[in-house]
Amino acid sequence: MVDFAGWSMPIHYGSQLEEHKQVRCEAGVFDVSHMTIVDVEGADAEPYLRSLLANDVARLDVLGRALYSGMLNENGGVIDDLIVYRMAFGFRVVSNCATREKDLAWMRSIAGSFILEINERPDLSILAVHGPASIDRVCKLLDSDSAEAVRNLGNFRGQMLDQWFIARTGYTGEKGLEIILPDKDVAGLWDQLLSHGVNPIGLGARDTLRLEAGMNLYGHDMDESISPIAANMAFSIAWDPLERDFVGRKAITAHLEQQRQGHFPELAGLVLEQRGVLREGQRVITENGDGIITSGSFSPTLKHSIALARIPVNSENCQVEMRGKLVAVRKVRPNFVRFGKKVFE
Repeated sequence: MVDFAGWSMPIHYGSQLEEHKQVRCEAGVFDVSHMTIVDVEGADAEPYLRSLLANDVARLDVLGRALYSGMLNENGGVIDDLIVYRMAFGFRVVSNCATREKDLAWMRSIAGSFILEINERPDLSILAVHGPASIDRVCKLLDSDSAEAVRNLGNFRGQMLDQWFIARTGYTGEKGLEIILPDKDVAGLWDQLLSHGVNPIGLGARDTLRLEAGMNLYGHDMDESISPIAANMAFSIAWDPLERDFVGRKAITAHLEQQRQGHFPELAGLVLEQRGVLREGQRVITENGDGIITSGSFSPTLKHSIALARIPVNSENCQVEMRGKLVAVRKVRPNFVRFGKKVFE
């Protein structure tokens, strides 16, 4: 157990490698109740979030639909990355726990004259169940109507089932569910999941799983000093309609143009197929200048090392400084494994 932004969190419950394999091959459960849940409701909830976030909540055209977004400062830096759901009462935002205080302060500072309420929900917990067998095993614990509703969920869709909200979202690159439920119910659900062959998974495997999936970790691959343009998050920016003036839009528009001109970094994937492990903080040397590894590890699925690295845009020839030597690595798209299979060439 380690301290994680004030929470006691497990690095692993047994073998980290076995936990990683469990999620890729069967089903595992993560207790992610440390995440910050904030409900936004009121007459101006939608225009407020359209101003606050780089993605556009107007795209959430049905209840339960979700999107991923950065919450930016005026300079275009990433205050946090989060998921927002359209709910019957308005919207539900799920963000990182280490950024909780600054997130809430920023959200309230932007609220201004908008007519809305921003309500943190510390009374709710979250269990994430992921892996090829995850949905089947969760559905065994539900009544037939609820199980059918969950089986019919599409990606980035959620369903309110009494006091539980179950969504097809996650952080592993595998099929799975995230279940937001009252604190009083979470221990019972945890025990039921374990009794149905869903093994507990710690922070260590969670990190190698998300890295294989090419998913960013806040504070490593991006932060308040990093533009989403330099963090492989451009896909999460809704540029249209042009009249939507969200916080940071002017800055990241300039960043995008700078990148097109070759003067702004990108977040790339690196692969080391020989012996050695790529680690955060290692220097990357390219034909266009130096960069740095932001996340790196041995990949249990691929059996070699992988990394995310911020490097000069349009670089192709990359070497990593390891123990005083330059080791050649291959640049790929920052996405390594999906549904247990290698996805890069």
